[in-house]
Amino acid sequence: MIFASGIMVKTNEAFAVTKKKPYAKRYVLIPYGKNGNIKYDLSSGLFEVLDGNKVIIQAASSVCKNNGVTISSKNYSQRQFTSVMIKDNFGEGKKFIVSSRKQGLPELQQVFYTYPGRQSFLMEVILKGSALSSNYMAPLVSEGAEIGPVGDNRTLFVPFDNDAWATYNAKSMQSKIANTSAEVGAVYEEVSRNGLVLGSVEHGVWKTGVRTMGQANKLVQLEIWGGLADSLITHDKIPHAKLRGDIIKSPKIMVGYYADWRSGMEEYGKTNRLADPPVIVSRKGATPFGWNSWGVLQDKISFEKIYKIANFFSDSLKTFRNGNTLYIDLDAFWDYIVPGGSKGDFAPLKAFADYCHNHGLQAGAYMAPFTDWGWKSGPDRKVEGTEYTYGDLWTKVNGKYYDFDGGRAIDPTHPGTKKIIAYIANKLKASGFTMMKVDFLGHATIEADSFYDKNITTGMQAYRQGMEFLTSTLGKDMLIYAAISPNLATGRYVHTRRIACDAFKSIENTSYTLNSVNYGWWQTYLYDFVDADHIVFGNETLGANHARLASGLITGSLILGDDFSTEGQWKGRIKDLLANEDILKLARNGVAFEPLETNTGDKSGRFFTRVIGSSVYLAAFNFSNNPLTEDINLNKLGLDPKNNYQVKEVFTNTVSNASGHLPLSLDQKNVAIYIFTLK
Repeated sequence: MIFASGIMVKTNEAFAVTKKKPYAKRYVLIPYGKNGNIKYDLSSGLFEVLDGNKVIIQAASSVCKNNGVTISSKNYSQRQFTSVMIKDNFGEGKKFIVSSRKQGLPELQQVFYTYPGRQSFLMEVILKGSALSSNYMAPLVSEGAEIGPVGDNRTLFVPFDNDAWATYNAKSMQSKIANTSAEVGAVYEEVSRNGLVLGSVEHGVWKTGVRTMGQANKLVQLEIWGGLADSLITHDKIPHAKLRGDIIKSPKIMVGYYADWRSGMEEYGKTNRLADPPVIVSRKGATPFGWNSWGVLQDKISFEKIYKIANFFSDSLKTFRNGNTLYIDLDAFWDYIVPGGSKGDFAPLKAFADYCHNHGLQAGAYMAPFTDWGWKSGPDRKVEGTEYTYGDLWTKVNGKYYDFDGGRAIDPTHPGTKKIIAYIANKLKASGFTMMKVDFLGHATIEADSFYDKNITTGMQAYRQGMEFLTSTLGKDMLIYAAISPNLATGRYVHTRRIACDAFKSIENTSYTLNSVNYGWWQTYLYDFVDADHIVFGNETLGANHARLASGLITGSLILGDDFSTEGQWKGRIKDLLANEDILKLARNGVAFEPLETNTGDKSGRFFTRVIGSSVYLAAFNFSNNPLTEDINLNKLGLDPKNNYQVKEVFTNTVSNASGHLPLSLDQKNVAIYIFTLK
């Protein structure tokens, strides 16, 4: 049953309010979560989001643009409220619709979705009419929101992708701060962890922005909309493309208020996977282990070296396996060692893949399917296996070609693009390759002047078409690994994804990578696995080596990157470390650790935790040049301080006891991983 201003209204019964009739304010309550309500004012077109009796989001409206004219849910004179039962990927729930009408305006529908057991609700806004055109649709716009506690309040910036060494940023709201986050945002207080999470759960049409303005630890502006296009955030050089038709829908968004905002982010990650399910067959199970040539070899790759590296893993690292599988992945420049390049003789590659299979290994390769790296040689080069030239494929933005990161974007919808993808993919599959690293995928998301497929207008529509073709071409037997790519939209198409940009061997690289784990760990629920990029030791200190390995262990899958065809300290150290059963057990877990410190701006926190089986793990990093001394309250780890715990440190194999707290001491540029087990 639904109540509106004291009047009982049956489910599915329409309830209309017009401004022509005198009346008091009339509300409908839409319950969600354990204690939440959406309080909708049918007289004004505004709604509030409440947690118990506490108003979290005040006087919210929905705002759209149609043919350049801004329309708000407040502009309408007649509203009708209905609800229906639904069943979808989230289970059984309810759909609540407020339909607003006024002569001269398109119909505007605000649609709310609620499901038992979920601490959040979903929402979208829809325009209905004729000859509609929009590149801005905001389901929720508010000039005031409060999460309750006032202290160390933060608003989180989430980058659109992991290109150009992007970082997350937990910005302080103590002074005036504006923040525009990509796809999802969070506003929270560090000590209590109370927080609000808002984000898009659909990424096939729109790029979504979450804008917050904070002042004196309170929000004076909150806006989540489809139509984000920004030169720094999304790398776009023109506005978001318009959608046209008689019905236009915004991205569906998730809104939730949580006692611990980290739980909200994890629910958000899981919600994305349900709202827009993967088109690939899940590979959950054996966490991928492997080696990748970009860590050190890069353009110095050769058959002599990769055969030696395969032998090293076959002979000297027999324990570094998961599900009897280890991938030897040839990154960019693999075509340099093929006679005739990508147009040449793949027989040597097939021989290498066969060699790997005969030694209990799997072979992987690399593609950048939506970029042309040879564009400086001119537009007239023939596209492999096609009648097209590369100039035919180049994407135009403002009448010019789009270059970023040294690569020129090619149209994901062009038949020539699809033919070269199929040509390379089928050659590698026929050669016996079972893993594919796909890179620079963000080039396929840019807003362009036009696309070959005239039914496609937005960058995300083009990305969806291109990635669906790529995934189907690679097939169900290929492990697909994304490197540089959109954070959210890639979840449907790959099994594992690098969580940050390139990282190599230094403690600074480790710190950079862990910034993305600290604030993006929740993507472990969007992908089968996330990954900290190639783990390289080089000639760094032992502490820095431990920290780099630990960054992989607490992120997900483990891909090594040293040149194991030559002698160096990295060989002995990796053999010693990967003979440690505690390290291998942790590597096989494959689930990212959760952060303990979330007030570190654009830097990484130092402490991460995860429950594995009956034990609690704590990873503690010291990125500085000075020793670190800290006293860790076991409450922060979810442990009962009254109990006694055995504590084992993974790298030193030392065992101690702890109760109530753990005194911690770390050398400069080092790490420790502790395992807490109840005595």
